[in-house]
Amino acid sequence: MELRDVILIGVAMSMDALGLSISLGINPYLVKKNKIRFIISFAFFQFLFIFLGGIVGRFFDTYVVSIPNMIGGFIISLIGFVMIISAFKNDNKDDSILINKSMYVILGMSVSVDALVVGFTAFHEVSSIALFINSILVGLITLFLCTTGFFLCRYARKVDFICKYADLLGGIILLILGLEMIFF
Repeated sequence: MELRDVILIGVAMSMDALGLSISLGINPYLVKKNKIRFIISFAFFQFLFIFLGGIVGRFFDTYVVSIPNMIGGFIISLIGFVMIISAFKNDNKDDSILINKSMYVILGMSVSVDALVVGFTAFHEVSSIALFINSILVGLITLFLCTTGFFLCRYARKVDFICKYADLLGGIILLILGLEMIFF
């Protein structure tokens, strides 16, 4: 897998976390300490789930049945399509419950579930060292984008638009990468 693909996957995977970071950052009760914890949680779980997905995918590919690129591309495209559809849904949720300390882990895992599937399908053919480095890169991209999101939340007044744009962009990137895996 090329560096360009890893960067695009990292950006696409972090779009949910970016949208959530901006949504959380608008909340006046969220202090700097909470923001840092959310950023670290989002980045850590993106790294961990890509890495675990790649390991499980390699194990599955080696010992159970080979995972053709067509199936992986279909799954990644499906995730992208679901992200695009969710971008057009308008969910107004109350952010006050999100300040709870247990939410760091819950939200970190929830925005990273798609990374597990992408790791399983797209990263199962790379070496262990490359998988680890690629996973770190995805985590660092998430860390950077979420940090940027919390800074941007100061200026964001139309959160719904920003969240929709983030999900839409992430979905389009995953859809293109999935189609590339299927046809090329």
